Amino acid sequence: MNNPTFISKIAQEQNLNDHQVQAVASLLGEGATIPFIARYRKEATESLDEVAVTAIRDRLNQLREIRNRQKTILKSLEKHGHLTDELQERVLAAETMAVLEDVYLPYKPKRRTRAVMAKEKGLEPLAMEIVAQNGTDPVRAAEPFIDPEKGVESVEDALAGARDIIAEIINENDAARGRLRNLFFTKATVKSLVAGGMAEKGAKFRDYFEWEEPVAGIPSHRMLAIRRGEKEDVLNLDILPDEAAAVAILEDLFVKGDGDDSAQVKLAVRDCYKRLLSGSMETETRLHTKEKAETEAIRVFAENLRQLLLSPPLGAKRVMGIDPGFRTGCKVVCLDRQGKLLHHDTVFPHMSEKKALEESGKIKSLCEQFKVEAVAVGNGTAGRETEAFVRAVPFSEPVQVVMVNESGASVYSASETARREFPDHDLTVRGSVSIGRRLMDPLAELVKIDPKSIGVGQYQHDVDQTALKQALDDVVMSCVNAVGVDLNRASAQLLTYVSGLNAGTAKNIVDYREANGPFKFRKLLLKVPRFGPKAFEQSAGFLRIPDAENPLDASAVHPESYHIVDAMAKDLGAAVADIMKHSDLREKIDISQYVTESVGIPTLNDILDELAKPGRDPREKFEEFSFADGIEKIEDLRSGMKLPGIVTNITAFGAFVDIGVHQDGLVHISQMSDRFVKNPAEIVKVQQKVSVTVLDVDLARNRISLSMKSQAGHSKSDGKKPGLKKNHPHRPKPKKKKGNNTKPSFDSPLAEALKKSGLK
Repeated sequence: MNNPTFISKIAQEQNLNDHQVQAVASLLGEGATIPFIARYRKEATESLDEVAVTAIRDRLNQLREIRNRQKTILKSLEKHGHLTDELQERVLAAETMAVLEDVYLPYKPKRRTRAVMAKEKGLEPLAMEIVAQNGTDPVRAAEPFIDPEKGVESVEDALAGARDIIAEIINENDAARGRLRNLFFTKATVKSLVAGGMAEKGAKFRDYFEWEEPVAGIPSHRMLAIRRGEKEDVLNLDILPDEAAAVAILEDLFVKGDGDDSAQVKLAVRDCYKRLLSGSMETETRLHTKEKAETEAIRVFAENLRQLLLSPPLGAKRVMGIDPGFRTGCKVVCLDRQGKLLHHDTVFPHMSEKKALEESGKIKSLCEQFKVEAVAVGNGTAGRETEAFVRAVPFSEPVQVVMVNESGASVYSASETARREFPDHDLTVRGSVSIGRRLMDPLAELVKIDPKSIGVGQYQHDVDQTALKQALDDVVMSCVNAVGVDLNRASAQLLTYVSGLNAGTAKNIVDYREANGPFKFRKLLLKVPRFGPKAFEQSAGFLRIPDAENPLDASAVHPESYHIVDAMAKDLGAAVADIMKHSDLREKIDISQYVTESVGIPTLNDILDELAKPGRDPREKFEEFSFADGIEKIEDLRSGMKLPGIVTNITAFGAFVDIGVHQDGLVHISQMSDRFVKNPAEIVKVQQKVSVTVLDVDLARNRISLSMKSQAGHSKSDGKKPGLKKNHPHRPKPKKKKGNNTKPSFDSPLAEALKKSGLK
């Protein structure tokens, strides 16, 4: 059952109505997935999208955690005889974990603190008399409490014990903790200093060797970087407000006068802050800033992953995949249009001109034998050199040559998934296959790899791993279901992310497919072992059968709505296939005639859209891309060069761009546009093709600074570009016309060999 209080609270927080939140909560409770709810239950939720549904789920989980903690605390209070009606109300009214723990703190079973020991010495009455501040003379009041047998040797011993008790009272006061928490969260300063003797060893953190910044405004990436420096013992970190301001808050709450008893309270206030509250509040502030920074880092990582997974696919073409290498050679595989491995080999094009010429013939022969339409070259070591070699091969027919980001390919090749798929082949063959398949369909291949290994996040090992996994799993599931999955071609790994499926049902689908042949219609899924009606309801709309007898099986129309389309066809006197082919027939449909109690206008509009473009792929169309000729390593770069690049990663402070030199360059947020940019994601997406200008190259630190501004690199003195002279050896040469892959693109070893041999 969903707590009505939770429903109303979430509705208010997220500016929704109770009905929407209740509908989502009920559907989630019934086992519905977020993609299913957003796509096929629009009438119930009033068309909430995946973002809104996810926010409701996450907030429900947070509130349930608080409620569970409230129950635990109430049991503890009752067990120890502290529970009262007033205290129970305070516990149940707490809206955050921090406030809840503040309420519980005075009653929490304690270890032997200084205050506990003072109470054991009988000093609590003295403490209470002093803290009342009714004009008591503390010295006279303390004299009766001197008791050497209890360890109270003097008046000062008695007063010190009383102050310890008062300090604990202050520390456990929820109002005091609340006001100090607000001070720390809003006014504290983050200070980091290099630890003794760590300047050289921790050089990568030198930007933070002497850093100071308000905690309220520190960006997530900087907070995580400083925390990492502290974790590696390079930096010392403090997060504290002005001490005088903190003490003033406590004195305002607890000091009631200016007598001698109030002076004792003042001493207790200062001791409490320095010994108890400052450390406690700094710990809370560290946790708060960590959670805030992690939330932002996870959000950025998740959005980058979404963009990468939804990269344009080349599609079902015959592909050659090449994992480049110098000494060990380039591992070559040939794949059919379904990604099946047909052949593998190794070529050594970087040994000599003569060898390059020989291996060119081998590549050409393999492409002709297997009718290769595109070559995918990994962007790792020797990637640019191998790309140049392949582009110089004199193909008989035009062949696309594409550099492919190979991040995570080695992780896949060593995985259990790869071993099961290719038990008779080694790591190098599996890695090359992964590179080739990534070109054909990035989504289908990347789901086989742990998202943390794909290379689009920062600080992924520093953030909460449970929260990170949940966010990334959400993204993968969202992308897979947005694109849809070919039921007869999908791997078990891809099927695992389909709404309503898991590793077991995905494996059973593949096993059934292998034993009985391709699925001819969706309802055959119900014959798969342990695949029940609930799994069918959740998954069927996202599974496609392109050549099915019923054309709706190739679309995103859910089987539960087939009868609606059949009724539309019957009313028009046409076949369903005719409606899907002819827009004039669809224009005659009045969807209001098909509204029922459970099916409304939103679903009917979706059905019409799907009939117009059945099974459409939401990803953008693939566009060919190539890096600048002659720019292969960081030493080739010069300030002022304008180069093509591909965005590989987006952070809160800018974007990293691959310009083909084995080291991504950074376009700082201040260099992303001629206008002010608050969020880099407003300007670029992962895998986006961009044009950048080289601002600076730091060879010692292996760093490249880039700009996307229109006037980047222009001289301030004369307005001229400082670019390179026409014949400079590092100046990018003019690109060839698109589609011409029959001649070398620049002076590679193969190009030289071809020139000498007289071949063209």
